[in-house]
Amino acid sequence: MKSITIKGSERESVGKKATKALRNAGKVPCVVYGGEKPLHFAADELAFRDLVYTPNAHTVVVELEDGKKVNAIMQDIQFHPVTDNILHIDFYQLFEDKELTMKIPVRLHGNSPGVRNGGRLLFRKRKLAIRALPGNLPDFFDVDISTLKIGDNITVESLLNDKFTILHPDTTVVVQVKMARAAVVVEEEGEDEELEGAEAAAEGEAAPAEAAEAAAEEKE
Repeated sequence: MKSITIKGSERESVGKKATKALRNAGKVPCVVYGGEKPLHFAADELAFRDLVYTPNAHTVVVELEDGKKVNAIMQDIQFHPVTDNILHIDFYQLFEDKELTMKIPVRLHGNSPGVRNGGRLLFRKRKLAIRALPGNLPDFFDVDISTLKIGDNITVESLLNDKFTILHPDTTVVVQVKMARAAVVVEEEGEDEELEGAEAAAEGEAAPAEAAEAAAEEKE
């Protein structure tokens, strides 16, 4: 999995007054849990842009001014209710021999024949929670929909891998193609038009026969 480096400085004071001062300076107070003791640090809000405002999943390298580096993943984030500025971020420290739980994005590729025939693509699971060692974390789940016809689906069972455990039932639907109502209406209208055309043709064939019968009666 790709990693993003966040450069920051360790926080000596964690009180409300110090935290407010950090935010006023455009910095985000953060905590890394999971080690011997919590690590409090702060970094510029812009440093988190590629970590927070993206659908992709990343691990993080927290690099402090004293040269210390900590591998982690983002666990929780708080935003200001009005400005949407980042207020606080919690991280969890990674260890190579210790499994962790993380949500991995699902990426679709290919063109579904069911959609081309009027079906509706339903993307049920855009992220899947998995448990794995840090070295076995995938960047994303790559799902091919090029064989999906109307009524078909792809479930978690087809994405199983020995390197990690997917924390969803095997029958969980990730993506499916359903018949769209518009497609049904179009089909019914087409059938009605064919029926009307057949009736008109039948009436056209019957007209000359009726005219011939009327001429024969006049001669008599």
